[in-house]
Amino acid sequence: MQINRRTFLLTTLAAAGCSRNRGEPLRRAAQYLWAQQSGDGGFHSTTYGLLRSGQSLTPLVLGALLDVPDTVLSAPRGAIDSALGLIKRNTDAEGAVGRMDRTAADYPNYATALAVSAIVKARPRGWEQDVAPMVAQLRTQQFSGANGWKEEDAPYGAWGMGGPLHRPPETGHVDLSMTRCVLEALQAAGVPAADPAMTNAIAYLKRSQNPDGGFYFSTVNLETNKAGETAGRGVSYGTATADGLLALRAAGVPSSDERILKAMQWLMDHHQPDRAPGFDETPSRQSWATGLRYYYADVITRAMPGLPVRLPSQASDGSFRNSNNLVKEDDPLIATPFAADVLARQLK
Repeated sequence: MQINRRTFLLTTLAAAGCSRNRGEPLRRAAQYLWAQQSGDGGFHSTTYGLLRSGQSLTPLVLGALLDVPDTVLSAPRGAIDSALGLIKRNTDAEGAVGRMDRTAADYPNYATALAVSAIVKARPRGWEQDVAPMVAQLRTQQFSGANGWKEEDAPYGAWGMGGPLHRPPETGHVDLSMTRCVLEALQAAGVPAADPAMTNAIAYLKRSQNPDGGFYFSTVNLETNKAGETAGRGVSYGTATADGLLALRAAGVPSSDERILKAMQWLMDHHQPDRAPGFDETPSRQSWATGLRYYYADVITRAMPGLPVRLPSQASDGSFRNSNNLVKEDDPLIATPFAADVLARQLK
């Protein structure tokens, strides 16, 4: 069949228009986020005082914005460098981000890991030197033999909130989400799978995975397992299982490994496109299904790209927010970066 020039042009323009329409929600979300950048380069919560310093929010938002294709929306001139500048100014002498506010720590391990991941994405001049002390700091924070922990100890191989080091028997808070973020940062910075930080982490991931293939949040703070616990183990649920799957991959576990296959099967069997699964059988905990909606959408589209996800309606200003505030997703600077990540992946 012959295609004349006019037909070709019309077809090309229609395809371009369709592509632009598909990218419109992402463009609006990115435009909203850039508009929230303060003069100091950071992104600061106006909803939660703990996040007002911008130490953890800035690398979270910047990481999402760096995934927005230039064809959808280019970053404002100097905006990326300005955000990186805030991260650098808030990195202390030991390489930690999140400890510069004297009133309260801003999730130091989380902030530091997100900072590493954002810097590696941006790759400014000298980025290797910038992330080196951060990577070293994250290494020191692991519950490992260097800090007196043994492999049979519940937190062994994991990461907690950060700050002062915890040595036996004091654990503080330990969770799978934090551990996954750190492992992904280490992987992004080039830490190999054979590195002790990675191999030690696998011990924690093994302990966090249930026989059904699903994961739970913490082997230490059982009360934080959002789907509850039974017989001293947390019940499997969606966000934890997606985190566990991503953590296994970041630690270098091969895709053919039974632990990965079982986690994937659990997610395929339980996935729900508009909420986090794993709470249906515990009515008193069902609010977590919607409270974790944006976080789940983000991690499941990374862990299992083929599974469908539906986001809530976008606000007129381009932002997203959750009416359920259980995990602070009512703050648009938390929900919108998660949504932007999902929208960027759906364009691929």
